[in-house]
Amino acid sequence: MAPRGGGAPPRGAPPPPGGARPPAEQFLSALARDAPPGTPEYWDDILLVVTELAANAIQYAPGPFDLRMRRTFDGVHVTMRDTSTTEPAPRPFHPSAGGGGIGWHLVHTLCTQVSVVVDDRGKDIHVFLPW
Repeated sequence: MAPRGGGAPPRGAPPPPGGARPPAEQFLSALARDAPPGTPEYWDDILLVVTELAANAIQYAPGPFDLRMRRTFDGVHVTMRDTSTTEPAPRPFHPSAGGGGIGWHLVHTLCTQVSVVVDDRGKDIHVFLPW
């Protein structure tokens, strides 16, 4: 199943990060019917990572994003495609400043593998999570 993110927002407005969540939930629901997650936290972790990747795509890329998900033998492979050719980089997290800096760290903490493939039209971020 290949859920798509970044649906049709109001004219001139970026798609909301939560726009990736409903298709991800549909994918996980279908997957859970055949192969339930090892723990309930795996479901939550996948949704959190999808939301973080979508939020980063909206914040840092000039165009739409595309979400793809597939089952692997031991988990879920998530690919987020966006239109920026800049690789993500961790930023300092300052809780007192009240804004950002934790998403990329969170992705690396929850995922068993993270890779970024850049081409002349943007990048694909591939993450693998347990299921």
